[in-house]
Amino acid sequence: MAGNNNISIHARILVVDDDEAIRDALKLILEDDYDVVCVDSGFKAVEEVKNQVFDLVFLDVVMPEMDGIETLRRIKAHDKNLDIIMVSAINRAQEATDSIRHGAYDYITKPFDHKIILNRLEKVLLKRNLVKEVSFHRSQAASGSWRTKIISKAKNMSAVFDLIAKVAKTSSNVIITGESGTGKELIARAVHNASLREDKPFVAINCASIPAELMEAELFGHEKGSFTGAHKQAIGKFEFAHQGTIFLDEISCLKTEFQAKLLRFIQEREFTRVGSHRTIKVDVRIVTATNTSLDEMVKKGTFREDLYFRLNVVPILLPPLHSRKGDVPLLANFFLGRFNRQMNKSVKGFTPEALAVLECYPWPGNIRELENLIERMVVLGTENQFIDEKDLPFDLLFHRESIKGTENRKGGNKGLIQARQAFERLYILRALQNSRWNQTWAANLLGIHRNTLIQKMKALDLTRDRNDS
Repeated sequence: MAGNNNISIHARILVVDDDEAIRDALKLILEDDYDVVCVDSGFKAVEEVKNQVFDLVFLDVVMPEMDGIETLRRIKAHDKNLDIIMVSAINRAQEATDSIRHGAYDYITKPFDHKIILNRLEKVLLKRNLVKEVSFHRSQAASGSWRTKIISKAKNMSAVFDLIAKVAKTSSNVIITGESGTGKELIARAVHNASLREDKPFVAINCASIPAELMEAELFGHEKGSFTGAHKQAIGKFEFAHQGTIFLDEISCLKTEFQAKLLRFIQEREFTRVGSHRTIKVDVRIVTATNTSLDEMVKKGTFREDLYFRLNVVPILLPPLHSRKGDVPLLANFFLGRFNRQMNKSVKGFTPEALAVLECYPWPGNIRELENLIERMVVLGTENQFIDEKDLPFDLLFHRESIKGTENRKGGNKGLIQARQAFERLYILRALQNSRWNQTWAANLLGIHRNTLIQKMKALDLTRDRNDS
C-alpha cells in the first residue's frame, strides 16, 4: 500500500516510543518506503519536530518523564498541521481515544498489524498531499498564474505544462488534440494567458455550434444588407480578437468551402467582411482544438491538407483523465470546494472508499464527467458529512473497472458470492434510503416481502445511522 502513486515515497516519519522493540518493529515496517527517524522520549520528539520537517508522527501514549498526551500538546503547539497517530496498548485505548480531542489524527493499539499501520499511514499522507495541492492552487489563483485552473500533479501533464511555457512566447499556431472533456479550452486559455498577448482579447468559437452558412459572417463580420437578416453592420470574431488569440474549437466541423477562406486568412492575415470589398488586416494568434483525427480526415479528403499543416505548427496532446495518475482525487476535491461555495453548502469531502471508486472508474467523459458528478453529489449531499461509496451512482459503482480496481486494492477478487453480496447490500441500502427507511415501502420498491427485507437487513448488517436521519 505504501507504493500508492498518491503518496510520496520520500515522506518523513517520526517514531516516538520508549520501548526499543516497538521502535524497531515500526522502523522495519516503514523503512522500505519512507525516511524514518526514531527517538525514545517525548522531549527528544519535540526537539526533532522543531529542527526537522516531518509528514507524520507515530507517538506512544505511555512514556516516562513526559507522556504521549503532553508530547502531543507540545508538538501541536509548534506545528498544528502535523498529523500524529497515537500508539497504545489495548488496555490504554481510552487514553488514545482521548488524545483525538487534543489533535491526534488517529490511534493504533499494540500488538499491531503492519497492514493496518500502512493503511492508516496512506490515508494520512493522501490527505496531507491533497491539502498541499489545494493550498498550492489557491495561491496560484491569488497570484493570477496562467495555471490557475489547471489542476494536475500527473507526470504526463508536466509535459503539457512545459510545452505551454515554450510555445506561449511565440505567435505560432497551436492545435490541441484530446478526447472530449479533457479541458482543451482551458489549455488554449493557458497558452494565451502565458503569452505577450495576455492583456488582449481571447475569443473562443465552437465551430460545431455555428451553421455553415453563417460561419463566414460570424468569423469575418458582415455589412448591413449583405444577406437576409443582416439589418446592421457586424464586426466578426477575428476583428474582435485583434492582437489577441482566437480559439477555434472543434475545427474538424468546418465545411470545405470555409476551410479555403480560413487558409487564405492564415497566409495573408487579412479578410473582407461579407458584403464588403474593403480588406481588413488583423494580428491574431490562432489556437485550434479537435477530438477527431485530422490525419484521417485529410486522407479521406474531408479536411484540406494545406490547412492542416498551417494549423498543426505546434501540436499539444491532452491525455485522458484515466491516464492522469493522482489527478482524480485532486480534481474531485477542487470541484467539491467550488460547488460548496456556489451552493453555500458544506459537504465535508470523500471517504477513502469513495475516492478509491472514483480513481478506478475510467471516466469516458473525462474531466467534464467528473465535474458533473461532483456537482450532483454536492446537490444531493448531506451538510457536514462525507460522500461515501454508497452515495455514488450505480453505473459508476458497478462499472467493471471500478469493481476490478477496488477488488485489487482490497487484495484480490472477492468471488461471485461476495461480489453478489456487496451488490445486494448497496442495492437494498439505496432502496431504504429512497424510502426514508420505511421497510414496507422499501420492500415494495424491491419487489420482496417485508419479512424477507428484514431478514436481508440482518444478514447484511444494514442499520440506519445518523447520516440517514
